[in-house]
This record gives sequence, structure tokens and C-alpha cells, in this order.
Amino acid sequence: MDLTQAIAERHSVRQYQNRPIEGETLAALQRAVAECNAAGGLHMQLITGEDRAFDSPQAHYGKFTNVPAYLALIGPKGEGLEERCGYWGERLVLTAQTLGLNTCWVGGTYKKIPSAYQIAPGEKLVIVISVGYGATQGHPRKSKTYADVARAEGEAPRWFKDGVAAALLAPTALNQQKFTLTLRGDRVQAKAGLGFFTKTDLGIVKCHFEIGAGRDESVWA
Repeated sequence: MDLTQAIAERHSVRQYQNRPIEGETLAALQRAVAECNAAGGLHMQLITGEDRAFDSPQAHYGKFTNVPAYLALIGPKGEGLEERCGYWGERLVLTAQTLGLNTCWVGGTYKKIPSAYQIAPGEKLVIVISVGYGATQGHPRKSKTYADVARAEGEAPRWFKDGVAAALLAPTALNQQKFTLTLRGDRVQAKAGLGFFTKTDLGIVKCHFEIGAGRDESVWA
């Protein structure tokens, strides 16, 4: 499975099998974390063997069960941290999908366990992602349309349309999809709307767009 297929098959999953992540799958995910940290200037960490974060009233409200591991998205405080966590965190989500794992972005329905991860001075925890073998593969959710989120001067090229299609499959807080993608020439402006986690959502959307469009970060205006 490549990342394009992972985008199509990924759905949010909150209920997991009572099965730990082990062996080469665990090693591959840990390598991906290290690579994304190096590329994104982050301090993301894979937490295993810690069951308190998802054994709390918040987690029960969010209907999480049997979560064997989670990604703590941590980085240096400052402008752009939330977007970078969204971008590189989603790269890890899609990598996990290629490894046969399931995931869910978790904004508030978990308990912070500071002893489970390392936060250096000047860093902050932005959000976490549950990871494990899903009890199901999840389900597609209602989505906005191309016309709802995309703008272009004249007829848009195929790469832009493909990028928008991938962006529309990106997970966003409360499935609100508060973003717009505007094509001017050969550059795209990505803009976040107002609301909780929309900056993180924008990073997720940009990750999906680049993969779908076959472009890199130079596409952004």
C-alpha cells in the first residue's frame, strides 16, 4: 500500500483489538517517527504500554477502547507549531495505515500523562493520535465538495483537482473541513478557517494535498 492508497482507505478508528504493536511493525513506526521529527523539527513520540491516557472519563466519552499506543505530538513553542504537527502527524497516520494499523486524531478526549513522554523546556504537547489494530476499519464520513473548498482562476489542472480530492479525505476536527485551497498560476494558497484545531487541520490538509497532487512544499504560495 502506498500513501495515495492509504489516504483512500484511512478512516478514524476508536475501538481497537486487545493486541499490542510489536516486532517489525513497531520498529517501522518508530523509524517513521524519527524521520518525521528530523524533517519537521519536532519531538513527536510513540507511547506504548501506557493505558491511563485512554482509561479516563474523557476517553470513555470519546468511546475509545483498548488503545495500545498513541503518538504524542510535541514540538518547540512558536508560530507554525500546530500546522507542522498536523502535517507530520498525518504522515505518521498514513504510514501507520500502510503498516496495517488504524488511527484517530484526538484533541481533547484523553487524559494527559506527563510522565509518559518527554517535553523539553520551551516545548508543548499539541495533540495526540491513537494507534493500534482496529476492531473495524472505520467508516467513510460525509464530506464537503470540491466547489465548497477550492478556488481557481480559469480551468484548474488535473494535479490541482487531484490534490483537492485528497484534501477532502483529510481528517479535521469535528469533521468541519474549515479550509480553502486557492490556485493562482502554479501556486496554491491554503487557508484555515476559525475554530479549535484548525491550524493543525491545515497541516493535515496540506499533507494530503501534496500527496494527491504529486507536488512538494514548493507548491504553496
